[in-house]
Amino acid sequence: MWLAFNTLVVIMLVIDLGLHRKSHEVAFREALVWTGVWITLALLFNAGIWHYLGKDKALEFFTGYVIEKSLSVDNLFVFIMIFSYFRISRLHQPKILKWGILGALVMRAIFIFAGIGLLETFHWMIYVFGGILIITGLKMAFGGEGRVEPEKNPLVRLVRRYVPVTKRVAGDRFFISRWGIRAATPLFLTLVMVESSDVIFALDSIPAVLAVTRDPFIVYTSNVFAIMGLRALYFLLSNVMGMFAYLKLGISVILAFVGVKMLLADTRFEIPIHVSLGIIFGVLAISIATSICIGNRKQGMVP
Repeated sequence: MWLAFNTLVVIMLVIDLGLHRKSHEVAFREALVWTGVWITLALLFNAGIWHYLGKDKALEFFTGYVIEKSLSVDNLFVFIMIFSYFRISRLHQPKILKWGILGALVMRAIFIFAGIGLLETFHWMIYVFGGILIITGLKMAFGGEGRVEPEKNPLVRLVRRYVPVTKRVAGDRFFISRWGIRAATPLFLTLVMVESSDVIFALDSIPAVLAVTRDPFIVYTSNVFAIMGLRALYFLLSNVMGMFAYLKLGISVILAFVGVKMLLADTRFEIPIHVSLGIIFGVLAISIATSICIGNRKQGMVP
């Protein structure tokens, strides 16, 4: 299964990178097609898990995938703010997201195996992870709107300290050479911000999936499928993100719920996987429906 999955990922990466070598603005139709491709592949892979590993593992994968997919939507809000801050056009955004996703795949693998190792070595870490998820959910629900502040990002400050940075974008290049000096462009700083933001997201998303399963294969594959479809999902939803005003609140509820599930793992009140999946789906459906209904109502009130 590991061999089959990694072969699939390599093939899809080669196809994706080969088709998108040149910078171009991703149209809605292209984003819709690729979003459908990644979701279909995830569901087919889930069917394979059901066939080879059984119903329980398939439910764990699907629940983990839904959690990661919903949390990745929160990433999109941050990506929009980052691109807006650095004034990156939609023409150059696909390249940044492409390299950002490749970096995220490596970082997620490190975080996943480190997290599983911690739980296997120190069982009490399950309560630490559960507490982190609950606190993160509460902060997301009541912390107000987040802001992107690159000037406070330690990696951005480190780059600016040791590498000359141009003020203007030079095509789709991350670095340029002028008068014998190699300098970074705003595209590279944007990539640094995207990668550093994914580290923060991983601190939430990895414990969230570990609340569902500690099988490294299930955790890793559900994460990878959610991440691989992130770029297409961004261009599919970037123009309509304002319609989902209450989705962030729904995601905060999901984080708090899986945190509680983690804290109850060693008690007689442990929440079954099918119940968890139903609650997660219910929260997502309610938050999306509420966002759309209230958004349409507000638009109808505009003279």
